[in-house]
Amino acid sequence: QVQLVESGGGLVQAGGSLRLSCVASGRTFSSYAMGWFRQAPGKEREFVAAIRRTAGITYYTDSVKGRFTVSRDNAKNTVYLQMNSLKPEDTAVYYCYADPNSQATVAGSAGYWGQGTQVTVSS
Repeated sequence: QVQLVESGGGLVQAGGSLRLSCVASGRTFSSYAMGWFRQAPGKEREFVAAIRRTAGITYYTDSVKGRFTVSRDNAKNTVYLQMNSLKPEDTAVYYCYADPNSQATVAGSAGYWGQGTQVTVSS
């Protein structure tokens, strides 16, 4: 079992930056692909970014390419989402996701979710 705790959300102006962190429990963190999803009010939860167990292999949804960067530090059991050039449409609750089987671009039945952190981008 993996437990995930997100932090780093907050209120920023459009064009600003935030860095989200997700700390995972367990000593098998490096065995999981890690992803970020987000959900805006009244919207379906959507994939944002993911990083495979092999560092350096990442995936992004088209709307955040060039603005967001996902990274991981296995020694700290932590995955990060650096968000630059934020837009109002980025406003959502952001969830950390861990998957032992896939590349974490799609939620699977064996995956684990954090509780989420709110990101609000003002105009």
